[in-house]
Amino acid sequence: METLANIARELLAAGTVQTVIGYGHGSGEAALTRTHTQTQARAVFIRDVAKAGSLIFDASCQQNLAVYLMKPEVRRLGKAALVATPAALRTILQLAAENQVSDHDLLALAVNGQGEVALLATLAAIEAHVAALDNDLKPGEIAELQKYAALDLEQRRQFWEEQFSRCLKCYACRGACPLCYCSRCTVECNQPQWIPVPAHDLGNLEWNVMRAMHLAGRCVNCGDCSRACPVGIPLHLLNQKLISEVLDNFDSRSGMAAKADNAMSTFKPDDPEDFIR
Repeated sequence: METLANIARELLAAGTVQTVIGYGHGSGEAALTRTHTQTQARAVFIRDVAKAGSLIFDASCQQNLAVYLMKPEVRRLGKAALVATPAALRTILQLAAENQVSDHDLLALAVNGQGEVALLATLAAIEAHVAALDNDLKPGEIAELQKYAALDLEQRRQFWEEQFSRCLKCYACRGACPLCYCSRCTVECNQPQWIPVPAHDLGNLEWNVMRAMHLAGRCVNCGDCSRACPVGIPLHLLNQKLISEVLDNFDSRSGMAAKADNAMSTFKPDDPEDFIR
């Protein structure tokens, strides 16, 4: 990954950015397939030119690093270069559409599976890069979604009741999500107590449904919520269903443009639904 390291060195040495947020070798093992594991990658924050050589990019680099863009302690480090997967690029655009980042805050180092690096210095450049990518759900994701869609309403209710019954209310899904950036989450409000604190059936259902709806029209399907869940709840499936519904009903796909309306918080005067008028 010498190309990535060289670009990072140049950006830091020139003062173009103050931090490079990328991947480095971790200490654990990540399962790539049922039979293959690889040293787990971890996020690294490179500020010293001499340490740029520790950057890596391989199949274990799955975390959406855009989650760090909204951390106050990271923002205070100055302008960042973010080593970005396609999901991270779309996250940047969604954050820009929500007025959370601008060209002054970051640039992206888009890396593909062949190790090629594209330096995207502006949001416009990121938009053009993302537009050329395949942003549809992958065949495996579509098959999983079709299997879920084949369930009737009662079977879906039972499926999610079983899944949510294992929820610990640890909020790892929230911590891993780059679009869960509210300074104060609903679950931390106790006057009134909208979401029960204990991890019981009702509280777990309310928490997970509330979070899914909060991400409707915003989620970019990075999958970090499911990867972070310590009990293996397939939260990505809930998000993918909502992504599909928003695309079908509103012709809207999140994370495609730096200036875009949110499908769930805007309306069109010519909407055929009577309640709009």
